[in-house]
Amino acid sequence: MKAASRVCSGISVIVLFHTDFYGKLVENLQLKGVLVVKLLEDRIKKDGQVIGTDVLKVDNFLNHQVDPDLMADLGHEFYRRFSNEPITKILTVESSGIAPAIATAMEFHKPLVFARKHKSLTLKDHLYTATVYSFTKKTSNEIAISRKFLSADDNVLIIDDFLANGQAVEGLMDIIAQAGATLSGVGIV
Repeated sequence: MKAASRVCSGISVIVLFHTDFYGKLVENLQLKGVLVVKLLEDRIKKDGQVIGTDVLKVDNFLNHQVDPDLMADLGHEFYRRFSNEPITKILTVESSGIAPAIATAMEFHKPLVFARKHKSLTLKDHLYTATVYSFTKKTSNEIAISRKFLSADDNVLIIDDFLANGQAVEGLMDIIAQAGATLSGVGIV
């Protein structure tokens, strides 16, 4: 598997697949300095569907039905790319980021914490929060993580599904800053 890493303010950002910001599938991603993981690229070509000009539908292997073997491969690749970092927590936003994030957490043998989009009776006090815009739903959501699951002692790896506008990652970075934790890297499917 191949992927390129970009360093942003000293943080490694690994993008295993990327669509351009107009939504059409980019066949030669070297234009953006990103190499594609062959397995993921093949799966997207086989089962992905471009909707309109800005949405890539991957519901039959990532965000409605999940291919566990593909997720295991992605988790292993993220581990390989970030294993030199002192990761203590894997962080994502519910719900589509959970599958690749749990596979990554299993490789690291570290806890997965996911930001919730909706408060519940069990999640209402002592929270870190951020507002993120959902590109696919065209709405803003407040995401939240209980303060008991993230602290200044943590070194965090963010794992997320497709990067549309970067809002989910920015929201998670805001929450990491609120906790005083260290962002060790970002992995994007």
